[in-house]
Amino acid sequence: MIRFDDDKPHEECGVFGIYQHKDSAAHTALGLHALQHRGQEAAGIVTYDGKQFHSHRGLGLVGENFSSAKVIDRLRGQSAIGHNRYATTGETVLRNVQPLFAEFAFGGMAIAHNGNLTNAMALRKRLIDHGCLFQSTSDSEVFIHLIAISKHATVVDRMIDALSQVEGAYSLVAITKDALIGVRDPMGVRPLILGTVEGAPVLTSESCALDIMGAEFVRDIEAGEVVVIDDLGIESLHPFPRVPPRFCIFEYVYFSRPDSHVEGRSIYETRKRIGAELARESMVEADLVVPVPDSGVPAAIGYAAEAGQPFELGIIRNHYIGRTFIEPTDRIRHLGVKLKHNANAASLRGKRVVLVDDSIVRGTTSVKIVEMVRAAGAAEVHMRVASPPTVHSCFYGVDTPSRDKLMAANMNIAEMTAHIGVDSLAYVTIDGLYRAVGEAGRDALAPQYCDACFSGDYPIPLIDHDGGGDSRQLSLLAEAE
Repeated sequence: MIRFDDDKPHEECGVFGIYQHKDSAAHTALGLHALQHRGQEAAGIVTYDGKQFHSHRGLGLVGENFSSAKVIDRLRGQSAIGHNRYATTGETVLRNVQPLFAEFAFGGMAIAHNGNLTNAMALRKRLIDHGCLFQSTSDSEVFIHLIAISKHATVVDRMIDALSQVEGAYSLVAITKDALIGVRDPMGVRPLILGTVEGAPVLTSESCALDIMGAEFVRDIEAGEVVVIDDLGIESLHPFPRVPPRFCIFEYVYFSRPDSHVEGRSIYETRKRIGAELARESMVEADLVVPVPDSGVPAAIGYAAEAGQPFELGIIRNHYIGRTFIEPTDRIRHLGVKLKHNANAASLRGKRVVLVDDSIVRGTTSVKIVEMVRAAGAAEVHMRVASPPTVHSCFYGVDTPSRDKLMAANMNIAEMTAHIGVDSLAYVTIDGLYRAVGEAGRDALAPQYCDACFSGDYPIPLIDHDGGGDSRQLSLLAEAE
């Protein structure tokens, strides 16, 4: 089986929550549809009807699990949370699909989590030694057990007690019989926003989930903020010491949908500005600027405008193939990239082409794309990348390979140029990326974003990794080895 997205990093998941709306399950399913890009392996919804909780979780896409009216009708209640998940390796198993639900002394509670805890392994060992029985390999279950053994009286205080013991990057939504709760980690690495639809408060990963249901954006949840939504209104708590926020800068480059607004900025416009910076830094004489679809399109538009060069769709993407395909022979496997992308030879033949992509991780897809463009008759092929070289792995909820599989960590520019087979290769600088997102440049003493995948500057301690333990991210939908 070949994965067409094996040369891109992957966001772990998207979360959604809604409080006191008569169509809570249907709106949650719509929100998850809009967040499908954040996870395609599994989806789940938990609702509460005033008496009991209802749950439906399944492997596959949102539409494969929640398109049936019977499923939505079974999810009774006016409060709901939902979750999309992306898996990497290993067996995808239903018991790891979120939201996770548990019965506590105070009643039921469901939790959905986006991100990764960097001390999950250490906490898990401690909890098991304490007598806790884990039912999944998800780091989200660590929250469940920490809340269960907390000595605090209220649900919110128990959750804050649990959060005070974890390290990592996370956005979290939870429902109890009385409230919808949203939390963002102290550095605000992962996104979470507040909206409202027909008077009902909504928490979600991105604003595009609000747009799909005609909801209004209210504000971003602040770094380190705990929001408690109940019948009394919306209460904002800041229980943790404030630290400078470090929002994931790769949300602007790739993860978020282009039509979303994140941290007050349009993703689409920001990506165009990144492309313009790329052109200012490394423009090359060319006849065409061609995006690697679809994620490279906004940056290519910005590059073409700044360079004064024609923008063309020289590569056409097949939107109906899906993420994987089972090939029966080695020959068909070799042709696999053409199932997703095909060169528009009429536009490329005899032309000097600039290919613009948002990122390169392993380089495998880039090699095949360049071969395809050259086979279509391009006279020259230049690659421009709308992010700095990915030279470090992410441990904050993004699936990236180990460093030995990252092309830029193992080759210099000349070697990468030869490996990919282009006439020239250039990445936007990290200062150029910061300028595109509205900063003067990267402050070396106090970076404004989490850019660990580019810089190796990890703002949150990697306790499991640095302690010599297993550095795998427990948030992956995989069986523990």
